Order: sequence, then C-alpha cells, then structure tokens
Amino acid sequence: MSRFNKKRFTVITALILTVLTAVFCIGAINGQDVSSTQADNNIKVVIDAGHGGVDSGAIGNKLKIKESDINLKITKKLEKYLLSGGFIVSLTRSSSAGLYGVATKNRKRKDMEKRKEIINKIKPDMVISIHLNKYTSSNRHGGQVFYKNSDKLGKSLACSIQSNFNALSGKGYTALTGDYYILNCTDIPSVICECGFLSNEEEERLLATDEYQDKIAYSIFKGIIAYLYEESFRYL
Repeated sequence: MSRFNKKRFTVITALILTVLTAVFCIGAINGQDVSSTQADNNIKVVIDAGHGGVDSGAIGNKLKIKESDINLKITKKLEKYLLSGGFIVSLTRSSSAGLYGVATKNRKRKDMEKRKEIINKIKPDMVISIHLNKYTSSNRHGGQVFYKNSDKLGKSLACSIQSNFNALSGKGYTALTGDYYILNCTDIPSVICECGFLSNEEEERLLATDEYQDKIAYSIFKGIIAYLYEESFRYL
C-alpha cells in the first residue's frame, strides 16, 4: 500500500477502534462532541472546499444559495469531527475568498493550481473535496462521490463515503469515476463529495440548514473511519 505500511496500520487499527466506539456509542451529531479522546493518530487529511471568491459555483434554483458558501460550512463541520477523532487536518480554503490571489485573468486555473500546491506540500493521506451538484432534472437528489479511475484507494474511500451518503438520502447511488483536476493533480487517494443537488428544491432547503450540513459532514466522517478500518485489516 502506497501511503501506509503494515506497522502503521497495526497502530491505526487500535486508534480506529477507539474512535469507532466513541462515535457510534455517543451518537455525536448536531454540534455535540464526537469523542473525549484527542490523541493524534498521525493521519493527515486535506479538506478542499470547492470554489470561493468570485467563483460561487452552482446557485440554488429556489433560495439562490451559493455552492461556495455551503461547501465551506460543510468543510468546517467535517474538520471539527476529524480533529475530535485525532486527525491532522488542513484546509485548502478556510474563508469565503478564492485562492487565485490578485489575478484578474485565468482565476480558475490559478485557483486550482494553488489547491494542488497546498495538497502536494502537505502530503496528506487523503484528500476530501467538498462540492454541491446541479442537474437538469429537479427530481435528482442525494450525495454522489467521485474518484479517479486508476486510484484503488480512492475508490475504496469513495465507496465507503457513498454508502453513508446513501444511508442519509435513502438513495442507492454507486461511487463513480471522474476526470477532474482535483483528482488528477496528485497520486494521493482523493475523492470529490458532491453533497447534494441545488437543483432540487427540497434538498436546497435542507442544504441551507446547519443541521443538515452537520449530517453531511458526519456521514463523510463515518465514511473515512470505515475506510481506514477496512483498509487496516487488508495489511495485518
């Protein structure tokens, strides 16, 4: 395995068991503490809040909420859960500003290159990119996760998160491959979490609420934990 060796996974297993017990027994949700254990598990995660600045991303059909704003809110909630679980967390974007600096041209390219620079400098164990979806049909709803076709660990991570998204939405989506810059810019296991559809009026209303944003973040967190737990046993 490229990012973890057997010895490290042996340590991780014990840590993950501790976190699993805390998470599922306490039932942490809606701002409650995930765990009283703050031990560092040495697993680095970069959370990438998509869009920002002049690039608002998708706009909701009914409430006109901005994807970039909701992405950041979900990112910060996921950061809270991961920190409580002992993870080392870095954000590519921690404010509403974009990452293109003072550029007046090629903002999108500069923004994406900065995200790549941050990721490759940190060298995390995984990258979670947070986005929202929009579709021509207003009926489609629920979270959808993407991974790079050649990324076996990314696929495992995506499938784990997708399973938790499906439990939240009641859908039966499958994690999909995607040809996206944030997935292709590094060999680190990476996924894009499209957390819901702004083109669906009911889901847009949910996405605008603090409670539902927290449920999404918690679903991603559980997916990460399950992924690490599963992968640890492959190398013991």
